[in-house]
Amino acid sequence: MTLITLTDIAVRFGGQTVLHDVDFHIDRGEIVTIVGPNGSGKSTLLRVVIGAERPASGTLKRARGLRIGYVPQKLHIDPTLPLTVRRFLDLPARIPDALARDALDQAGAGALGGRQMADLSGGQFQRVLLARAILSRPDLLILDEPTQGLDQPGSAAFYRRIAALRAELGCAVLMVSHELHVVMAASDRVICLNGHVCCAGAPEHVASAPEYRALFGTGTQGALALYRHDHAHGHDHDHPHSHTHGHEAAE
Repeated sequence: MTLITLTDIAVRFGGQTVLHDVDFHIDRGEIVTIVGPNGSGKSTLLRVVIGAERPASGTLKRARGLRIGYVPQKLHIDPTLPLTVRRFLDLPARIPDALARDALDQAGAGALGGRQMADLSGGQFQRVLLARAILSRPDLLILDEPTQGLDQPGSAAFYRRIAALRAELGCAVLMVSHELHVVMAASDRVICLNGHVCCAGAPEHVASAPEYRALFGTGTQGALALYRHDHAHGHDHDHPHSHTHGHEAAE
């Protein structure tokens, strides 16, 4: 079932075209990741999908009754504000305790309900944002560079949790990521964006595409091959060598 379809989308800010000729869709149950250099329109595309940005032209179709959960790239909370994790989940409207507990458990943050938001580590904070995003049992979970600022083990653990949520909720996942090694290991489809869709498809296809290599080099294909080999032997996604290759490609 197709959840979102974008056709010939263009977005302009102050006369400047940020996105043009963007065709894109996402189906239930798949993990799709958007990659691209800074300023390529990745976050803008997410805002179009969410409905926060109106395109200058093109069409957007959503499945009837589509529920979307969103994890922003950043969220600033006044550190002097006394706000527990449980109270944070009640904003802007109170939710049942059972629902809050389930969401925190599914996000891997089950022990954090009584903690102050200001005292959380970066990884804990992101898991709380994830818990809030899945309160509505979304059909589509959208994440904008959710592991920015986390270390490699923290990033790997967070992406494993996302994959588990996809299986538990039966939702689709759409995310922006700069971590190319994770993208190639964890995605069903990759969209390479640079103002328009340069290339798209299975990770193996995109990693070998000339348009992708022109933007990111060739290191990530090595990381992809290494991941596939390790995966066949039962290892986790966060193999130290695949991290090394992935960062070489991203830099």
